[in-house]
Amino acid sequence: MEFTAQQIADFLQGEIIGNPDAKVNNLSKIEEGVPGTLSFLANSKYIHYLYETKSSIVLINKSFEPEHPVQATLIRVNDAYTSMAMLLNMVEAARQPKSGIDPNSFIASSVSLPSSVYIGAYSYIGENVEIGENVKIYPQVYLGENVKIGNDTTIYPGAKIYRDCVIGNNCTIHSGVVIGADGFGFAPMGDSYVKIAQIGNVVVEDYVEIGANTTIDRATMGSTYIRKGVKLDNLIQVAHNVEIGNNTVMAAQCGIAGSTKVGDNCMFGGQVGLAGHINIGNHVNIGAQSGVTKDIDNGQTIFGSPAQPKKEAFRTAGMIKRLPNMLKLVEELQQEVKLLKQKLEE
Repeated sequence: MEFTAQQIADFLQGEIIGNPDAKVNNLSKIEEGVPGTLSFLANSKYIHYLYETKSSIVLINKSFEPEHPVQATLIRVNDAYTSMAMLLNMVEAARQPKSGIDPNSFIASSVSLPSSVYIGAYSYIGENVEIGENVKIYPQVYLGENVKIGNDTTIYPGAKIYRDCVIGNNCTIHSGVVIGADGFGFAPMGDSYVKIAQIGNVVVEDYVEIGANTTIDRATMGSTYIRKGVKLDNLIQVAHNVEIGNNTVMAAQCGIAGSTKVGDNCMFGGQVGLAGHINIGNHVNIGAQSGVTKDIDNGQTIFGSPAQPKKEAFRTAGMIKRLPNMLKLVEELQQEVKLLKQKLEE
């Protein structure tokens, strides 16, 4: 499909600088722009590409003022990144939707499916599973008995959802995700361990997205909760009886130990590790590779391992950089003290 700058500006409620009849039929990164594509500029590191790009149209923030001539037609918007996301979602929605039930899938006799669902080849739908309207289940997905899937949810190839787990509306579960595997529960008995049965489940609320190969363990008793609007990146481990609060986002390779509670609207960088049985408040930001071993109050920004408040972490990092010079100074002082002792003895 082809769109003019005017049509795009009307959709985004933006202001055109340049040719309103400029046309695009695809999207591209600004550094790889070619004629007929639309790009965006949101990061100041990419400003220089604006003056070089061959893209026909570029979205920019209203606050940005070009310092040199620009070949492309510009569309000023409140937030170029958000506007580009809206356009990407529109393109995705225009794709031909999947539909129908592949004859090579297995569906238990107790399952009643809406006519709007899609189920791909070699998927397994267990006994008493409930599936909502417009759900898309791609090939080789496993849904254990008594699983519930809400409306408009998409489950990509190879995801596994164990028995009794609940997935809400408008969720996206990517390939390789495992929801409801046993929590890591073992009781020591002499020189060995006895497995503790994990009889709970996982509850994933509405508008949650779970990245590829992320695992969320079922609760020992009760539920592991992923609250509304949570976004989990790839390769994240969420242990048994954890609760992740509304609209919290976590980057790749985070690990959350058992029974830890994370508040609403938190942001975790990659490879953050949380110890078990601690509480993280609301609106907490945790820097990448931080290790958190104790409770964190609302609104804090912390870094490091062990994690510290932002100012303390930066001060500590600055001191570490000075350690080689401090060591050299100490060695020089030790030598001076040695010489002074020798003179005193003489």
